[in-house]
Amino acid sequence: MAGNKFQKTVLAAAFGGVLIASGCSPIVNTHGYLPVSADVAALAVGSDTKASVLERFGEPTTKGVEGDNTWYYVSYTVSTFAFFAPEVTDRQILAVDFNGAGRVAAVNIYGLENGIVVNLNTGETATGGRSLTFWQQLIGNVGNFSAESFL
Repeated sequence: MAGNKFQKTVLAAAFGGVLIASGCSPIVNTHGYLPVSADVAALAVGSDTKASVLERFGEPTTKGVEGDNTWYYVSYTVSTFAFFAPEVTDRQILAVDFNGAGRVAAVNIYGLENGIVVNLNTGETATGGRSLTFWQQLIGNVGNFSAESFL
């Protein structure tokens, strides 16, 4: 009799777990803008200009760090499941390089597999001076003052 009650409890717990887990479907969000691949294929290296790219694709997501000779169109998908941290599941970057005359020099498409992980150091920036302990800093200036420095 006790075994039958235990089996019903385990079955009810398993059913409840399955019911709760089925309610946790992943939330998928897509951000950014990536032009249609047919439009990207139609770009003519050497003849299209910044004005024609701007007219065809619109404003880029961002421009290069040094000047505006590289335009980036970025699109990425983030998936979130229950209480876990969001995860980037897809990323596409269209990089349009321009030459000095403002004409398209190269068109490159990068994906999530082309990215690298950059570990950011959130600590303090080291200065180039001497590293002093607390006591060296506290006692270090004893005797280095003169009456003239206070006047």
